[in-house]
Amino acid sequence: MGSTIVKLSRNTENAPISQESTQSVAFSHYNNISAQLPIDAQTGLLVDGCIEAQIKQCLLNIKRIVESIDHVMDDVVKINVFLTNIADLEVLDKVYSTFFSTLVPTRSVVAIHALPLEGALVQMDALISNGEGTTPQKPCDLIKLSRNTEKAPLSHISSQTVAFSHYNNISAQLPIEPSTGNIISGDIKQQTAQCLTNIKSVLESIDVPFDDIVKITIYLKDLADMKDVNETYSTFFPDSAIARTVAYVPARSVVVASALPMGASIQIDAVVSHGDGTPPQAVEDRHGIVIKANNTLNAPMDGLSTQTVAFSHYNHISAQLPIDATTNQLIDGGVKEQAEKCLNNIKSILESINHEMDDLVKVNIQVKDIAHLATIDDVYKMFFNGELPARTVIGVSEIAMGADVQIDAIASNAGGTPPQR
Repeated sequence: MGSTIVKLSRNTENAPISQESTQSVAFSHYNNISAQLPIDAQTGLLVDGCIEAQIKQCLLNIKRIVESIDHVMDDVVKINVFLTNIADLEVLDKVYSTFFSTLVPTRSVVAIHALPLEGALVQMDALISNGEGTTPQKPCDLIKLSRNTEKAPLSHISSQTVAFSHYNNISAQLPIEPSTGNIISGDIKQQTAQCLTNIKSVLESIDVPFDDIVKITIYLKDLADMKDVNETYSTFFPDSAIARTVAYVPARSVVVASALPMGASIQIDAVVSHGDGTPPQAVEDRHGIVIKANNTLNAPMDGLSTQTVAFSHYNHISAQLPIDATTNQLIDGGVKEQAEKCLNNIKSILESINHEMDDLVKVNIQVKDIAHLATIDDVYKMFFNGELPARTVIGVSEIAMGADVQIDAIASNAGGTPPQR
């Protein structure tokens, strides 16, 4: 490693504590918050009551974690919401709006097949700005920049883009035509193009090129549409002559949704490099930082995604299926063997860039049968020697190639990317 920046993992008794994850894992200028279920930390039980009570409890748990590390809810940059019923979106918005006073974060909302607690109707995770950095970085009063453009769909409940330090997070974009506020008419190819066009419009409004995207997450209602999605996707990436020269594509994850807002068939969000930084970062410190994309033959290759894309102090790792890199086929075996293969693929990617599993700050697991989570957990813990990363687990109805599990991750990158030292 090229630096001594320290990963800071913390738990508070004021929110539910898990044996499989750390509530908050900070590295450099961001905190990653584990998915919070509607559990009362005092009883360790699911809260009684309706969806409104469960939504409030998830947000209270996030708030208590945030406050335990001397932050406030307005420091939240991004929230992901997983519902079991998309019809609960109106109630979600009503409760959600009471937790933020100004500068609402970016947000992605998706209905999924199952959550890792029977009776839970909602789960949320979050990303928090961390102006103080982590040791030995000196505290800096960095400004969170929340911005919107009329050239993309506007929402009173989320910002289109929130930048902090060297990253922008883009709210999930539905295939909405901005001038009408309605889902466009057309097939999955047209919906995919509209989602990506909306992201591009947001980026152009803040003078950021499309090829500055480091990670894309696609929420797709029907996995059978993936071929058409990919056909459209490949017309957007690479976007520039420089990116085409090196065949750059971002890291990527595809998640099957049970339902999406407004009845959409697809929704896409993005993480974007932000070389300009946010004030008061000095010009000499914030220009020319390089995106470093890397693939290794020791993990499965995909022409539509890069295995890991590093920018500044983070690495974003594409979703890994339980695929044997030598055959590019799904391995034999059950969920235990598949989970182990996914994690070994991530491990191989990390080792190819001189990192290790304990550098992970956030892990996202999609599992086809939530009842298999205990088996996955038995395998999962074997891959870490230090404090566990933050984590989000969701149950989905289907995973590519008929897999039982899929895992993506974010890793700390203490050395940064050039010209950082």
